[in-house]
Amino acid sequence: PVPSVVEAPVPSVVEGTDDHIRDLIGQIAVARATLALTRYEAETIVAQSRRALDYLAPDNLSFRFTALWTLANAYGLQGERAAASRAYTQAIAISQTSGEIFSTILAMSALGQVQELENQLYAAAETYRHSLELEGDPPLPNASEAHLGLARIHYEWNDLAAAEQHGQQACQLARQYDRVIDRFVISEVFMARLKLAQGDVPGARALLAQAEQSVQQNNFVHRMPEVVAAQVRALLWPTPALHLDDVRAAAHLAEQYALPLSQARVHLARGDPGAALALLPPLREQMEAKGWADERLRIMVLQAVAHQALGETREALYVLADALALAEPGGFIRTFIDEGAWMAQLLSAAVARGIMPDYTKKLLAAFEAEAGRPAGEVPIPGSLSSPSLVEPLSSRELEVLQLLALGLTNREIGERLFLALDTVKGHNRRIYAKLGASNRTQAVNKARSLKILPQ
Repeated sequence: PVPSVVEAPVPSVVEGTDDHIRDLIGQIAVARATLALTRYEAETIVAQSRRALDYLAPDNLSFRFTALWTLANAYGLQGERAAASRAYTQAIAISQTSGEIFSTILAMSALGQVQELENQLYAAAETYRHSLELEGDPPLPNASEAHLGLARIHYEWNDLAAAEQHGQQACQLARQYDRVIDRFVISEVFMARLKLAQGDVPGARALLAQAEQSVQQNNFVHRMPEVVAAQVRALLWPTPALHLDDVRAAAHLAEQYALPLSQARVHLARGDPGAALALLPPLREQMEAKGWADERLRIMVLQAVAHQALGETREALYVLADALALAEPGGFIRTFIDEGAWMAQLLSAAVARGIMPDYTKKLLAAFEAEAGRPAGEVPIPGSLSSPSLVEPLSSRELEVLQLLALGLTNREIGERLFLALDTVKGHNRRIYAKLGASNRTQAVNKARSLKILPQ
């Protein structure tokens, strides 16, 4: 007999359909979160990812992974690094359970980036290497992220050869992606940074011009601050050809995109460390409140340089000691070297006072290697122990010398440093005498040869 409506197993059918519909709703939410990720709409990603995790079936591991991965990305966009790390870790666990190697690689690379931001360079390097081990040969295009992470880390450890190798691999793999993905942009920005360290300033600027064009053509608006910050560094990178037009261009970019660290660098390049210091302490407090270790370290290093440029060595060493304590566990080197002459002078003072002697000596040795001379034979810029000057330059004379190297006239130097014209001329005479020069060109060239000014 045909069962009646009451006798038919309707409840079980409805219950099964309900589970199916709930899972389908979760899948739709994942699709919406993924679409929002391509637009970097963090709030939408979070809402849709959480909705997906609420509705997806427990055994729908593929979609649950994607929901966690998009959620972690959104947390990263919002600066919630601890939450991002937890979400990536959960995503890795799911992908490993399901045996999805591609997903594991994706989440591991992202976790490595978070570890980098937390200054955990050794842990990040291990995460990236594990990711690459899973890739096989030839690697998939998404291996670009792991290679780029290792490039950044080896750069920071001052292993420029390994950094270049990984950087080139990252660029090659990133180009295999469709142009809607911005990985090639951040790869170009890194390679520009590497070129600066290698002394190829024109090459760095050309790469950054390409990156800027890619950002504009593909509407990667969120990447523009990274590109601009690198452009400011390239414009201010100390070279014999550095002149006021470069400083003005850097100032315009830093102001246009409201980048405080870049603005501070411009002030230092203009010989106004006081203005740089006015920007940095409030910014440092903000980063400490957020718990952003990477930004905090960069600010502290620049803050120490600004104090040293003002002749405030005691304050500079106080800030430097905190920065060294934060940087030493990760083995940071380039963060200090890239700051140039003032940092070399400050590290020399730190060694003399016994501040973290093993680490500071390692950093000074890196400065010496950068100059291409054996350890112990390179005069540290501005150092009182420099055997190349009978009488060292004062902090004010160093400020004047830096502005001379930028091509400022005596009147412009006076306006910048609030000095009378005769006072500036007096500083010039003393600088010439100490350097054994008869004019500003000879003085600047001699200062560069002695590493008092960066090359």
